[in-house]
Amino acid sequence: MPIPQDAPAIDRRLLRDDVYHRLRDAIVDGTLAPGEQLRDLDLAAWLGVSRTPVREALLRLAEAGLVAAQPGRSTVVSSLSERAVREARDVVAAMHRLAVRESVGNLSAENLDAMRAANTRFREAIAAGDTEAALAADDELHDVCVRVAANAALAAVLDQYTPVLRRAERLQFSSVAGPASADRHDELIAALAARDAERAERIAATVWTTLPTQDDATARP
Repeated sequence: MPIPQDAPAIDRRLLRDDVYHRLRDAIVDGTLAPGEQLRDLDLAAWLGVSRTPVREALLRLAEAGLVAAQPGRSTVVSSLSERAVREARDVVAAMHRLAVRESVGNLSAENLDAMRAANTRFREAIAAGDTEAALAADDELHDVCVRVAANAALAAVLDQYTPVLRRAERLQFSSVAGPASADRHDELIAALAARDAERAERIAATVWTTLPTQDDATARP
């Protein structure tokens, strides 16, 4: 699809991370479709910034596997392969397992209540067929452990690789598997409340390793 003409410009004073996040989100939500050519001049005009932060963002997106860039040639939005999704899935699962391990002894009653409330919203969104709301609630739930763990390296890895899984998450949360994700969230919260680190780690990993790859989704009846 063509570059949108009606997006609000980013405040020039904001950090270059904002450019990266805007482009990343546009790829994840399909605004910038797989195979679409990305010209830094067009993107800079769309976002209201100079070409430098756009070029830096494209390099970061290439590292995450969301775009394919070749020196001296065009940059395009990647069509994620099954291997790319599986690799990102394994990394993200390992990071969330670590977040649980580092946070389980420090979670407050308020933290656990926040996770329960997020899962309630997640369930309601799944029932309503609202994939965007389900993804937002899912993020809120898992971010509790990430914040309490307070591990900057862990958070940086998640920021890089979680977007690669968004297409897989959209498939799962819009399918019959969505309610099963809510049930696993309940099990995770119960294990965290009991301070059962081993069980909580195992469940946290399972939440992510059961996400479908593209091939899984293609095979779904």
